[in-house]
Amino acid sequence: MQEPWDMPASANCPSKRMLGSRHAVLATLTWVALFAVTATLHTPAQENNPPTAPAPPGASPAQQAENPPTVSKSLRVRVEVVNVPVTVLNKRGMRVIDLTKDDFQVFEDGVAQDIRYFNRETQQPLRIGLILDTSNSSRRQLPFEQDAASAFAYTMLRAGNSKNQIFLQSFDATSSINQEFTSDPDLLNEKIQELKSGGGKALYDAIYFACREKMLKAGQPEETRRVLVIMADGADVQSQHTLDEAMSMARKAETMIYTIGNAAYGYSNPGDKVLEQVARDTGGASFFPLRVAPGADMGTGYLSHGQIGETSQNKGLGAETGAYSAERLVRLADSLDAISHELSEQYEIGYTPARSALDGTYRSIKVVASRHGLTLRWKPGYFAASE
Repeated sequence: MQEPWDMPASANCPSKRMLGSRHAVLATLTWVALFAVTATLHTPAQENNPPTAPAPPGASPAQQAENPPTVSKSLRVRVEVVNVPVTVLNKRGMRVIDLTKDDFQVFEDGVAQDIRYFNRETQQPLRIGLILDTSNSSRRQLPFEQDAASAFAYTMLRAGNSKNQIFLQSFDATSSINQEFTSDPDLLNEKIQELKSGGGKALYDAIYFACREKMLKAGQPEETRRVLVIMADGADVQSQHTLDEAMSMARKAETMIYTIGNAAYGYSNPGDKVLEQVARDTGGASFFPLRVAPGADMGTGYLSHGQIGETSQNKGLGAETGAYSAERLVRLADSLDAISHELSEQYEIGYTPARSALDGTYRSIKVVASRHGLTLRWKPGYFAASE
């Protein structure tokens, strides 16, 4: 006997029509259930990673198994907190450390933000890149820079009892990582003293390389402060990247740059403007410890050309003058010491952006203090991009 469901399609059989209706209802219910599960699991994070479409109505179980809904779990959908380290100086260049939360206003893209977190001393550990120019033109300055850099490393790492870390990079025509991030000042000092001069000069590439290869991988920017300290004369003759590209990478890595000019006394140096711009555009500061007018005082060692019977233009400005050499080292060390104090005495301001979506845009930051006559330095912005 032929079963009703084996009858030809043209057969007018009520049993088959009922069975077909049941199949259609079950398929529809299956599709609705899958849609409900997908809607329940879908989060805003999936907007950047949309789920696989559910199987269409009437699909077989095998087809449904091949098209399960997916859920993204790794993308952040909101900028939860933006941390902004802020340095405040008075007219004499001294750090001001007695301000309160109510003394500050923070703006993101011109829109005032509510400050949620505030500390007079930031608790965020530092990730510092110490970059020394080892090109041919730095040969005479390098020994002084090495000694000053070693003292800076010991100060910032506090004899190994710090959460801070420093990496060492040198550059001439190319850039080299001489020491990876470390909290061991002795190891860092050993690598600093091994540096040798020679080769061309590619400053912009050095900045780009440090930010891309080290700072972007130095932990979450909201959990660390990223800083480059560069000792150079600001000249660049061989970089493959432009200054704008280097600054763009620094902004992407949310890195503040401090520059120390090492041009000799009594000489004009066009590279100083570059060092000033690099620091200003990233929220850091520039120092020119050797920018002092020559004098006639034998006690200071600052001898101008042709003074005291010396016309060679070299001995008076060279390392032969012991007092001059000592003063040069002291001034370099003073600049690094000023940077270490500044980084140790920054305010920490945190806010949750009113515009919280991670849309990949760059957000500029401005910090204002209500007290007059103060100079402020802060992280100038960040990219609201998913990790």
